[in-house]
Amino acid sequence: MLRIAPSTAARVARLSTRRFATAAESSYEAERQAIKEHAAQTTDLWRKISFYVCFPATLVTIAWVRNVENEHEAHIEHIKAENGGELPAAPEYDYMNKRAKPFPWGQNTLFFNPHVNKDMAAEE
Repeated sequence: MLRIAPSTAARVARLSTRRFATAAESSYEAERQAIKEHAAQTTDLWRKISFYVCFPATLVTIAWVRNVENEHEAHIEHIKAENGGELPAAPEYDYMNKRAKPFPWGQNTLFFNPHVNKDMAAEE
């Protein structure tokens, strides 16, 4: 009885294996390979676009904005020099800086800058 068990197990193992040819590539595998190649080409394309278009465009934009801001600062300094070191007072219009109810942090805006914005807390 024990001599028959190993041969029976080997026979069952041989019969339970799948037997078909894998040499012919299926259309599914061909499609998957085409998708992988397309993904590699598209990735390379967008990498090149990022390095040769986006980064230089960002640097050019940074340089342009810096130039515009420097001109603006020079203009503000010129206006201050004409008015004794202070900016001229902004016109008082009825519709500007209305507060129907106070902000939780006070009368000024959340991003209050005393060099640019009017101090609403000083008017109270």
